[in-house]
Amino acid sequence: MASRPGYGPPNPSGTPPNPYAQQQGGYPPDQVPYRGPPSANSSQVPLANYDHSPSYDAFSQGHDSELDHLYNRQYSASVDSHMSGISANQHGPFADVPGSSVPYPAWSSERQIPISTEEIEDIFLDLSYKFGFQKDSMRNMFDFLMHQLDSRASRMSPNQALLTLHADYIGGQHANYRKWYFAAQLNLDDAVGQTQNSGLQRLRSVKGGPAKTSGSKSLESALNRWRNAMNNMSHYDRLRQLALYLMCWGEGGNVRFVPECMCFIFKCADDYYRSPECQNRADPVPEGVYLDHVIKPLYRFMRDQGYEVVDGKFVRRERDHDQIIGYDDINQLFWYPEGIARIVIGNGKRLVDLPPSQRFMQFSKIDWNKVFFKTYFEKRSAAHLLVNFNRIWIFHVALFWFYTAFNSPRVYAPKTQLEPSAPMTWSAVALGGAVATLIMIAATVAEFAYIPTTWNNASHLTTRLVFLLIILALTAGPTVYIAMVDGKPNNGNIPLIVGIVQFFISVVATFAFAIIPSGRMFGDRVAGKSRKYMASQTFTASYPALSGPARFASILLWILVFGCKYAESYFFLSSSFSAPVSVMARTNIERCTDRIFGNALCRNHMPISLAIMYLMDLILYFLDTYLWYIIWLVVFSVGRSFALGLSIWTPWKDIYTRMPKRMYAKLLATGEMEVKYKPKVLVSQLWNAVIISMYREHLLSIDHVQRLLYHQVEGPNGTRTLRAPPFFTHNNGNSSKGNFFPVNGEAERRISFFASSLTTALPEPLPVDAMPTFTVLVPHYSEKILLSLREIIREEDQNTRLTQLEYLKQLHPVEWDNFVKDTKILAEESGINTPTNTVTEKGGRKVDDLPFYCIGFKTASPEFTLRTRIWASLRAQTLYRTVSGMMNYSKAIKLLYRVENPQIVQRFAGNTDRLERELERMSRRKFKFVVSMQRYSKFNKEEQENAEFLLRAYPDLQISYLDEEPGAKGSDPRIFSTLIDGHSEFDEKTGRRKPKFRIELPGNPILGDGKSDNQNHAIVFYRGEYLQLIDANQDNYLEECLKIRNILGEFEEYNMSGQSPYAQWGHKEFARSPVAIVGTREYIFSENIGVLGDIAAGKEQTFGTMTARALAWIGGKLHYGHPDFLNAIFMSTRGGVSKAQKGLHLNEDIFAGMNAFGRGGRIKHSDYYQCGKGRDLGFGTVLNFQTKIGTGMGEQLLSREYYYLGTQLPVDRFLTFYYGHPGFQMNNILIIYSIQIFMITLLYIGTLHKQLDICPADANGNVLPSASACYILTPVFDWIKRCIVSIFLVFFIAFLPLFLQELVERGTGKAVIRLAKHFLSLSPIFEVFSTQIYSQALLSNLSFGGARYIATGRGFSTTRVSFAILYSRFAGPSIYMGMRNLLILLYASLAIWIPHLIYFWFSVLSLCIAPFLFNPHQFSVGDFIIDYREFLRWMSRGNSRTKASSWYGYCRLSRTMITGYKKKKLGHPSEKLSGDVPRAGWRAVIFSEIIWPLISATIFVIAYMFVKSFPDEDGNQPPSPLIRIALVAVGPVVWNATVLLALFFISLLLGPVFSKWQKFGSYMAALAHFLALIGIVGFFEFFWFLELWDASHAVLGVVAIVAIQRAIQKILIAVFLTREFKHDETNRAWWTGQWYGRGLGNSAISQPAREFVVKIVEMSLWSSDFLLAHILLVILTIPLFIPWFDRIHSMMLFWLRPSKQIRAPLFSIKQKRQRRWIVFKYTVVYLVVVAGLAALIALPAIFRDRLRFSCSVCRNI
Repeated sequence: MASRPGYGPPNPSGTPPNPYAQQQGGYPPDQVPYRGPPSANSSQVPLANYDHSPSYDAFSQGHDSELDHLYNRQYSASVDSHMSGISANQHGPFADVPGSSVPYPAWSSERQIPISTEEIEDIFLDLSYKFGFQKDSMRNMFDFLMHQLDSRASRMSPNQALLTLHADYIGGQHANYRKWYFAAQLNLDDAVGQTQNSGLQRLRSVKGGPAKTSGSKSLESALNRWRNAMNNMSHYDRLRQLALYLMCWGEGGNVRFVPECMCFIFKCADDYYRSPECQNRADPVPEGVYLDHVIKPLYRFMRDQGYEVVDGKFVRRERDHDQIIGYDDINQLFWYPEGIARIVIGNGKRLVDLPPSQRFMQFSKIDWNKVFFKTYFEKRSAAHLLVNFNRIWIFHVALFWFYTAFNSPRVYAPKTQLEPSAPMTWSAVALGGAVATLIMIAATVAEFAYIPTTWNNASHLTTRLVFLLIILALTAGPTVYIAMVDGKPNNGNIPLIVGIVQFFISVVATFAFAIIPSGRMFGDRVAGKSRKYMASQTFTASYPALSGPARFASILLWILVFGCKYAESYFFLSSSFSAPVSVMARTNIERCTDRIFGNALCRNHMPISLAIMYLMDLILYFLDTYLWYIIWLVVFSVGRSFALGLSIWTPWKDIYTRMPKRMYAKLLATGEMEVKYKPKVLVSQLWNAVIISMYREHLLSIDHVQRLLYHQVEGPNGTRTLRAPPFFTHNNGNSSKGNFFPVNGEAERRISFFASSLTTALPEPLPVDAMPTFTVLVPHYSEKILLSLREIIREEDQNTRLTQLEYLKQLHPVEWDNFVKDTKILAEESGINTPTNTVTEKGGRKVDDLPFYCIGFKTASPEFTLRTRIWASLRAQTLYRTVSGMMNYSKAIKLLYRVENPQIVQRFAGNTDRLERELERMSRRKFKFVVSMQRYSKFNKEEQENAEFLLRAYPDLQISYLDEEPGAKGSDPRIFSTLIDGHSEFDEKTGRRKPKFRIELPGNPILGDGKSDNQNHAIVFYRGEYLQLIDANQDNYLEECLKIRNILGEFEEYNMSGQSPYAQWGHKEFARSPVAIVGTREYIFSENIGVLGDIAAGKEQTFGTMTARALAWIGGKLHYGHPDFLNAIFMSTRGGVSKAQKGLHLNEDIFAGMNAFGRGGRIKHSDYYQCGKGRDLGFGTVLNFQTKIGTGMGEQLLSREYYYLGTQLPVDRFLTFYYGHPGFQMNNILIIYSIQIFMITLLYIGTLHKQLDICPADANGNVLPSASACYILTPVFDWIKRCIVSIFLVFFIAFLPLFLQELVERGTGKAVIRLAKHFLSLSPIFEVFSTQIYSQALLSNLSFGGARYIATGRGFSTTRVSFAILYSRFAGPSIYMGMRNLLILLYASLAIWIPHLIYFWFSVLSLCIAPFLFNPHQFSVGDFIIDYREFLRWMSRGNSRTKASSWYGYCRLSRTMITGYKKKKLGHPSEKLSGDVPRAGWRAVIFSEIIWPLISATIFVIAYMFVKSFPDEDGNQPPSPLIRIALVAVGPVVWNATVLLALFFISLLLGPVFSKWQKFGSYMAALAHFLALIGIVGFFEFFWFLELWDASHAVLGVVAIVAIQRAIQKILIAVFLTREFKHDETNRAWWTGQWYGRGLGNSAISQPAREFVVKIVEMSLWSSDFLLAHILLVILTIPLFIPWFDRIHSMMLFWLRPSKQIRAPLFSIKQKRQRRWIVFKYTVVYLVVVAGLAALIALPAIFRDRLRFSCSVCRNI
């Protein structure tokens, strides 16, 4: 790249350089008759005929071959037509509509335009000759800029339009380019006279602060110089700068994600353009040079960070984020002058040492690999929580210390006294300050790991660390002094004074640390005046200021939350905890010894229990903050909705009667209209259009429509008058809705929302021709476009039980009815359905009509089948639904334009075609719709037909896609970003449409997770000023689209001041922060599809509407990929509409919000507008969605955005950000931790209760006087009850927001019904389970990374999933943990039974059975047994040949997160089973897989040993419990190892003999598994016997054994296993004994040893999975005995009455016979297995008195 000759600085010898002379076949320059730049008013070069322009002829025809040779490319011309799609022969490129020759009406000669369209064209041509831009990109950007000018000039003078546009892109107060220019201190570089010596000058000025030699350096004067330069610029120059910026941006490809790098490229290009050498250059630069020299090298660097080439294919590198130099790192290089100074060209010279005008020509020589480095390390570690949220920790942990230390005086009182002295109390409480300081120190130390210390930002960390150590000495030191002198005589008052002073210093320090952001201590990165911090302030801390009332509300909210929290926590958590502490701190346990440890256990058992209780209290202390936050946020939100007038409780008895007036006042731009027409006439047109659109969507029947329309009637004296519909005149709210709509139908919901939204304050609309242009952008990958007939009327598989059409008919019965009536009318008209005299059935329908009611058509002619397909597609999650919904904008614009401009209708009276064309023209000018179909060129035939159908139905729809062309031999393919629409002509040769624009990209744009890259490649095709980002599963409605002008008014750019933004710099209008994003509501259209759909909808209602409403008000809302509107110029100049680094930006949309927020954009939320949105509905898909959210949050915690927000925001806004975003997930994690820690607390207190004599107490807790030699522990049991109540409350508060949201928006009745439905459908069980899924996803992502989950498809929620699949999907995340806690809970219930524990049984069981409980038809007996058969097969599959779904595969996939895969490629078919997972970091593995399991095993073993260290009834000292537990825990592992070794040699000997017998491996495996099961059961029986059949001791022992075995397995996997092969050959080799010919290569020697360790672990896991699954199956068997339970269960899941329920599947007689036999056979097997397992536990317990073995060895273990 860099060696390409001739494209460099002017040569010193004076002869003009010939750029191509050194290439063979060079040609003399005089053959190139290029006439220099066109003069400002010559327009002989129309854009369309670019290929035939005389200046290009010689260039393009005469020397094609040489140039092709040189540049290896042909640019095939794309269609020359312009945006409208009518070919170029009419009026050049600007044919819009016949008869309207003006393509950009607001920019036409009759409106004093500062510069004509032709001149603008010439500017574009000139720039592309000078820089080598692509022709299509130039045409595209020309159209882009003209649309922006047209959009602005339609509401202000053209002069002002150009000025404000230039100010937004380049020079204004909020232009990113200007901000960057000053942040990177380029004004010093460009200062007069410094150019020759720029590098030296820059570094001097940085080191010593700006050198004060002359006034020219101060920022103020630099700003003034900038303003004057901008103000005095000619229009021509302004436009040229805009054009140059857009062309650089338009071909930028992935470089668009790095906005400051784009700014740097533009600045170099602009400097070069102004240089004499550029102006005097004679020959045009060939097309594609800019792409090759500037963009491609950068793109290649970005690509190679994440991918490498292996065998000609791109393969993802195994690097985590902290080793990848991502977009943000690249971008931050350009923030600082030191960064720009690192850019060196080939000969080691720095780019900054060249004069600015020469830099651009040297771009191709830059070696970017030497330039970039990491500016922030996104290491996977939980320490991010400490750094980013240190203030949260201080608010909680430090205050917890203050409260608890004050309330547990006995813990630190001297042994001889009951209470500590006063100085000691003051000092001990004051240690809270030291705790706060320690948190700050830990955060600071962790911060060192995330910031490269070489960069100019680590100095403030060192300063901070030193300062914190001093504070630590002040807050902790006095305690040491007081502890030394405490209790000594004659100290006087000095210790007391020291203690009190220490306390107050601590309080001040804690308060300061909790309030001040750490980024503002020592070197204020937010508001400091030093130029050093300017870049960081500009790009990460330009938070938009809140208005007075909003800031007051923000502060008030947090004062209320923490006020309530601290008061409640003190009384409920801290002071009530003092009683258990005072009892336990001084209790000594007697009479217990251990053979090994003596009485150490007894002495320390109380302190250990107490420590666990303190931890429990701390977690509750965190949880109740979230509880108060929810309560107050809901209060604020409800208050806000009253203030906005959005609630059903606002006095609005006559909401419907006032509706016409409100429509007239708020939706129509009436200010401009003449008063010739009555409001009624205008409103009636809007209203009728809305009602008819609903009729066309089959929401209303014809009778309803009659009652809802305005009708023309004969007046008394023969005049025609309009009669308002009874809906407006006779409507009193709720009672009579049935007359107007189907009850509870979609139409009623939409109209009532429309009516209520009009009660709020809406921004004034502008007339249609003055409204801004906007674009809807939809990224599409492989979502369904249109359902095929086959998908609708065929069952997916035998588990579904119904077809999609039947399901939709049950969900939308009224709409189906209307559809059928419509179709019959249509059929009769077309003469298909001739009425015959058939006997009518009971229902009065003719038998003849049956086909209509079944499938919606009678003849299979395409027009009828298509209607059914469309009806179904509009009710499923399809792209067709999205497109037809969003195309309502076009209808709305036409409608408003026609209604507000009656003169147009008169002008075209009688000529409807011309009227329609005029309306089309307006809608096309104001609204564009782009679907970014990344895969369009690779669609299969069906997808191709569906896409074509979309284009024919909506010709104005534009599709942008990626087109590939094979590159020259050995080079990458060339990839183009291409645009077509419904007007594009067909190409005879290919049968495809000819593209309008075809712009080459630097390479494959999809480097990240896909969606953001897909949006980015299509972003160049948007038009206008605003963008609405829509997903491919959304919907929109005509009545909402009518509000489009109001919602665009939220950007506050309608009534711009007429002043120049440069002359009036400080004018408040130009100083105000721009609005970057306007969020809107989503309505989840799947809310009535049963309990899971409703939970998803409820989450969206509370998060997307209720919290968003309050958060946007107090400045805490971000962008969540809802149907939000974006300020396109603001976002596209700041890195685009979403971020795109793979993995890190999994939730790409929220990063756009954080980016906009940190760079000064305001984010608003409007409550009066909504779009529809689909959500996944099956249990598996809901949880996949939650896993994605959880893992995405894990990635966000690593990101630099969280670091900036967490360490720089002022405290109230920080708390809003924290609790609004990560706080929700942290709360989930803490809820799960609280359950686990509470279980351990119960376990320990249970051991005390079981082994000690507790003093009897009366009802008030006072010990009875008769008690002697007993332990007072009653307060501890009271504390347990309080804890359970707290956990219960924290959990149930989750239902409060939904209840209140319903209450406010739909009234009391509906709120109560909805809540009752949720509880009857057991949604709390789902909530507990999903909390676990969220927290597990987040935690595993933080430690291991790899957002991977097993996909479960997008089907409806009616498919029954088999037990084995559910078990394998949820065992890891939830079932194992649930089962372990169930054992502990069983022990606690046996040891201390209190009724409160019922709640915990309910919670912990939820973790185990939720997946099965929400599985459709889980409890149908036949399916249940067939499931059991499938489960047994799943357990034993995959040992002779590879199976996609087997226990072995599941087990292997679970461990690859730790081991990782081998890199070597072997191309084996079974490799498809493995995802591409990076290996976990060794720190994460050591902590989570070795240390943590060991700690938990120790905790349980200590509890067991304590119980076993008391003498028995005869006073004999028991044998050592440690030996017993070790024997029983390690025994099965040793047994497995022995069995495996024996079988290994057997298979080695017999394997070759039986090589023809396919199933030999399976039989060997089955034998091993059976023996492993015998082993584990045998050891358990032995233990059961050793415990002398004492249930509670045995359960406690099993808890400890499970913990030890789990630790052993995890350590074996983590320490002894090398990387996994991507195939499963070794497993089959082990069982069949055939190790040769497996393609293992050299590893064939080492693999058996590795496989031996694997198999030891697998045997234990297999037997435990087998037992666990049977326990689960037994629990699930209980409901089978309840009659009709399957019906009840379906009613609970789908909310359908039994009569409406889904039919049972139909089987043939043969299938029925087969099923019956399977059910019979496996019922017997199931009963035998269960009975056998139960007998082993129950029989010994029943016959305990008869069973006496004398066994002397047993007595000693």
